Amino acid sequence: MRGRRVPRPTIDAVDTSAGLLIAGVIGAAVGALVTFLWRFSETRQGATVEPAPAVPAGAEAVLSVLSSSAVIVDPSDTVLQASAPAVAMGIVRDDRLVPDELMDLVRQVRRDGQVREAEVSLQPRRGSVAHVHARVAPLTSRLVVVLAEDRTQAHRVEAIRRDFVANVSHELKTPIGALNLLAEAVAEAKDDPEAVVRFSGRMQTESERLTRLVQQIIDLSRLQNDTASEEAGVVKVDELVAEACEHSATEAERKHIEVATSVQPELLVHGDRAQLHAAVSNLVENAVTYSPESSRVAVTASLEGDDVHITVADHGIGIPGEDLDRIFERFYRVDPARARSTGGTGLGLSIVKHVAASSGGSVEVWSEPGEGSTFTLVLPSWTHDLDEETS
Repeated sequence: MRGRRVPRPTIDAVDTSAGLLIAGVIGAAVGALVTFLWRFSETRQGATVEPAPAVPAGAEAVLSVLSSSAVIVDPSDTVLQASAPAVAMGIVRDDRLVPDELMDLVRQVRRDGQVREAEVSLQPRRGSVAHVHARVAPLTSRLVVVLAEDRTQAHRVEAIRRDFVANVSHELKTPIGALNLLAEAVAEAKDDPEAVVRFSGRMQTESERLTRLVQQIIDLSRLQNDTASEEAGVVKVDELVAEACEHSATEAERKHIEVATSVQPELLVHGDRAQLHAAVSNLVENAVTYSPESSRVAVTASLEGDDVHITVADHGIGIPGEDLDRIFERFYRVDPARARSTGGTGLGLSIVKHVAASSGGSVEVWSEPGEGSTFTLVLPSWTHDLDEETS
């Protein structure tokens, strides 16, 4: 039996199968190569590009309740987070920490992990200087936290304290030294009755000046906190003005100065009577002291809205404009030579300012050299009960 003939593959069929096989192998190789290259690239990118460090959970809540201003800085010296007070203080600007001293502290802490503190000065506004105490510490292995506290007010108070002590020492030295010299002069002039009388009169003047200075220092020390006095009560303004004018009546008569008063009736204020008397008396005394002879001083009191305005106006020497902002400073005197001749201490207007503040009021001033000055003590009117017992 003759067998069936099996057809043999042609050359074209063999070539087609081989081509498909080769193409498949090449495709698989290319795919594997692309996959390898993609994974290699991803691995390299992961090794070179690190994600930005995140602020630890809960850190924001903790920093928000701190009294100090808080700033968190990342490894690239960029501010990740800053509290509103820090921005307002001026230690953060355009996501950067300023000044350079703070940035140097951050870098030192980042290097060794040691907490550092420093006092730095800022200029948040032109012409102003802020003093800041900064504490820099590591927050995480990559983040640094800066806590800053504004010490500007503390520096200002300390400067005022130093000036006050220096000025008190100087002011006390002057009358004490004068008394010492006058005592020696009296001893040497024991055989000259007229000289003894003259020197003893000057000793009495210096003694009165010393007594007034010490009393004003005591009064000012009691007013430092600008808080209401424990002895505060209701005070009649007409009585207050009358007593203040009586206080300067002798000096006014000696200089032939008319002290005219005009007080709206039934005006009441609330405060420490002794302090209010000191404030109004200082204003009247200054007006009489710095007014020329045969002139006039006007003292008025009226109700303006909810406030009582006690105004003392004179036609004296006046105050230059550049000195108006400083006349309420302790021991500041526009003309020190004239103040020495009049016995001024430079504390009277400081007392007026503090009395006004502790009574919930203020003091205003207008003045022109050669035209005179007008001081107005503004105090809240007391209208709670007109029948209440007044002091």
